[in-house]
Amino acid sequence: MNTPMKKPKKSGKAILAGIKTEVALPRMSKSARIAELESDKTRVSQQPKTIIPGTVDKIIQFRTLRLPETAQISIDGEPGYRKLRVENSLTDEHGDEVKLEKGGRVAVTVTAEEKCMVEKP
Repeated sequence: MNTPMKKPKKSGKAILAGIKTEVALPRMSKSARIAELESDKTRVSQQPKTIIPGTVDKIIQFRTLRLPETAQISIDGEPGYRKLRVENSLTDEHGDEVKLEKGGRVAVTVTAEEKCMVEKP
């Protein structure tokens, strides 16, 4: 019979020591913390982002030449995600134009602008 191991309880002295170190920190309002972060010149502000893996499902070529070739990308993981279609004309790190191939693995990066964000409760 397997019985789950119980976690050892913290002693009252350890809890008091933790509270004392937390109380020793200076209290600061949220607006003051934000102002402090904004005034720090060495800190580089970055947009929040997430990277999602995907696979190129198909390459869509239109009959008219004025419409660009499109790559359809399916997002891995969540079944609720839809397929994305992007123009199949990308630029690599050297500035050369490259195209996606069917079955190729890609990483889709999603970033948010400041005006589109709300704080998590």
